[in-house]
Amino acid sequence: MGYNIRAGCRPGEAPPARWPGASLFPDRTITAPVGSVGDAGRHLMRLPERVVVGEELLGRMGEEIRELGDIRRALVVTGPNVWRIFGGSVERSLEGSGIKPTVTFANAATKEEALRIAGARGGFDLIIGLGGGRPIDVAKYAAHVSGAWFISAPTSAAHDGIASPMASLKGSDAPYSEMTSPPRAVIADISAIASSPPNLSRSGFGDLLAKITATRDWKLANLERGEYYGEYAAHLALLSARVVINNRKRIGRMSEDGVRVLVEALISAGVAAGIAGSSRPCSGSEHLISHALDLISPGKGLHGEKVGIATIVAAKLHGLNWMRIRKALEDVGAPTTFHELGISRDQACRAIVMAPSVRPDRYTIIHKLRPDYDQACSLVDELEVA
Repeated sequence: MGYNIRAGCRPGEAPPARWPGASLFPDRTITAPVGSVGDAGRHLMRLPERVVVGEELLGRMGEEIRELGDIRRALVVTGPNVWRIFGGSVERSLEGSGIKPTVTFANAATKEEALRIAGARGGFDLIIGLGGGRPIDVAKYAAHVSGAWFISAPTSAAHDGIASPMASLKGSDAPYSEMTSPPRAVIADISAIASSPPNLSRSGFGDLLAKITATRDWKLANLERGEYYGEYAAHLALLSARVVINNRKRIGRMSEDGVRVLVEALISAGVAAGIAGSSRPCSGSEHLISHALDLISPGKGLHGEKVGIATIVAAKLHGLNWMRIRKALEDVGAPTTFHELGISRDQACRAIVMAPSVRPDRYTIIHKLRPDYDQACSLVDELEVA
């Protein structure tokens, strides 16, 4: 193959230079020109207009939305369990503010479902995504294609799509997120999110750890492919990872202050993607491994759980302190092996091999090294992530 997987470079090749994250994981120092935009001198920043984080906010949703303008009718996209728990409070709040809500359930996280909801948009001033990843992504895409405003109202903190312009839906040409439009507003009720199952917040923690390797992949693409690299967006994404690592014990206990740190970090990561104009600061080789697992072993584990474990693998390929990532996952109570998610060793090895082909245009360390099956299995065994 001609590459040294452990060092992350060709035999005899100097390690790439320093970029953000080296201070967090000092196994290898890298220096590189910063602020280079390569051939792409322009990108579009997509940012939320209003972000509100606090307690008992679902009961004040109508007042928060009224701050945006004269809203009369809202389509609420949610799930039956979320609506059963929080629907009464949301409905009373909206109606009390003169907003008539219509509720629809997101039955699947697919483009087809989002387009169905977009088709019902007539007469609604905005679309609210209330719940976890499925209703938020479906509502986000439906609002984007219909031209409606989108309000993100998460009731869990399982991934960084809360405030980002990216939507992840099945039925796309490829199994990764697509650029849409950011929320007009984010209303994050810490009380509601803290009451969600702990594994959802642990998944969000894993999704944030991915920023450590994603930003390095982004800088690698800048150095070796001339791709645009935004230093500010990269640092903002890395800050999100650093903050949750420092607060992992509180997050693991699901205390409200720990959950607030997690939610604010997820929002910050989503904003980093909006500033970058792409998911580059948030999604790299670790996400490609996770997306490959979605194809090889569908329905196994939460997105952030798979990404967290894959970040251990990507960190090793980059020559980072992968043991610290594993320890952070352990401290928060998140899975550290694919077996815990019902994914076999063979499936994990195949996913690592498949990862570069999932998105050939997104250059990462795994595109550079391209491990074969035996090398992938050796890596999985060495890291004890099988």
